[in-house]
Amino acid sequence: MAILIDSNVLIYMFDGRDETKRQKAIATVIALADSNEGRLSAQCVSEFYSVTTKSKPGTSPMLSATLAGQQADTLTRTFETFPITPQVVLEAIRGVRAHQLSFWDAQIWAAARLNQIPILFTEDFNPGTVLEGVRFFNPFAPEFDLRSLLGRS
Repeated sequence: MAILIDSNVLIYMFDGRDETKRQKAIATVIALADSNEGRLSAQCVSEFYSVTTKSKPGTSPMLSATLAGQQADTLTRTFETFPITPQVVLEAIRGVRAHQLSFWDAQIWAAARLNQIPILFTEDFNPGTVLEGVRFFNPFAPEFDLRSLLGRS
């Protein structure tokens, strides 16, 4: 079963502010790479690069532009990555109207739905919610069980 990985999971792999989330993100991404179940949207890779290279006043970015670019390249080589097409944008607009999603969340949902990806790993939706065939799981929730979801004991 294919699983779309939201940018927040990718970003937490490099965020030293929350070690628990960092370790869960790393374990999740490794398991999805090993199982060949993970998928990405080009939007998620773009958001990953943008957030990890951005610095706030008085702080350094999580990653240098060079390292973030290398990581983005590795991610797109590791996971099938879906482009943002006009159909994805139009479906996202419909998702905004039909489900009151923010546009960027709707675009990730639309990429999953149109590419027939039944599961989206994100912390941005209520876990267990299903929108038109796409189920949301929060890999940082205490009750989240990746091994069970992937069919491993």
